[in-house]
Amino acid sequence: MKRFCVLAVGIAMSASIGMAQQGSTAGPYKVVKTAKVGGVGGFDYVFADAAGRRLYIPRSGAMARVTVFDLDTLAPVGEIANANARGAVVDPKSNHGFSSSKPVVMWDTKTLATIKTIDVQGNPDGILFDPFNQRVWVFSHAAPHATVIDAKDGSVVGMIADLGGAPEQAVTDSNGHVYVDIEDKDNVAVVDAKTLQVTAHYDLSSKAKTPAGLAFDVKNHILFAACRNPQMMVILNADDGKIITTLPIGTGVDGAVFNPATMETFSSQGDGTLTVIKENSPTSFVVEQTVQTMPSAKTLTLDTKTNQIFLIGAEYSAPAAPPAGGRAGRGQLVPDSFSILVAGK
Repeated sequence: MKRFCVLAVGIAMSASIGMAQQGSTAGPYKVVKTAKVGGVGGFDYVFADAAGRRLYIPRSGAMARVTVFDLDTLAPVGEIANANARGAVVDPKSNHGFSSSKPVVMWDTKTLATIKTIDVQGNPDGILFDPFNQRVWVFSHAAPHATVIDAKDGSVVGMIADLGGAPEQAVTDSNGHVYVDIEDKDNVAVVDAKTLQVTAHYDLSSKAKTPAGLAFDVKNHILFAACRNPQMMVILNADDGKIITTLPIGTGVDGAVFNPATMETFSSQGDGTLTVIKENSPTSFVVEQTVQTMPSAKTLTLDTKTNQIFLIGAEYSAPAAPPAGGRAGRGQLVPDSFSILVAGK
């Protein structure tokens, strides 16, 4: 996952919460709240701990840390220092949190105190907690592609040297199977959670390429692979990889999540859209709504208690004119514009 790089502008952490002004197409969802929390550093994945009622947002760079917010009020509650992370997860049984960083930082979710750091190889990016055997999966585009950690004590229990390409988002069925979208090879890898062996690759390339988000309807064994080229949600059977259908999404997708309570899949795009796909049955799917969010808000997480979607993004100034024949870059971060957005009904 490509992180957003943010200039160090010396912004103090503050939570100024107000109603969002973004509109949306016709449908039940809208951006119901924004918290302009500011702060310096890059940003990538965001994680909602629904049981502990906390929201974890890694901020990378010179002041690397994981910032922590109250999931209900969006007020800041603390941070985990010295974690140059891409993502974070929590094991609700052990009350241990983990960052996707090098080294991995393990902390107490009650106190936010660091318990230990865990040396890992590669370049940690995506991260997944699998309740099947209480393990944390840290993914890397460079070998080894996955490092697996026991969430109870932070010990490394194994590695997968090669997943067949660069892993992005991963999901679990909580019953011994982990699925990982392989961004540069246009497929979904199937991994045995007990043996740490790749058992299959489900090819997506006939429909779309560059999968960057992955969601999972565990009950009906349906995977939703959010792809960038073309911008498409490829929906497939998790048992055999057979493609069921495809639906259009926005540009620059970088995350997806399925809500079993509403039977909806959400994908977040860097063009400032949130696509909502309704599963009417295991063979019938429709784009229910496209919600306008915020350009750069391309990662998301689900609060399973409130059924709300949380996204993160920031405002940028217009980029400088590119050199002749060159590509336009990103402008500078608008000071104090880093924000948490909440989408709901």
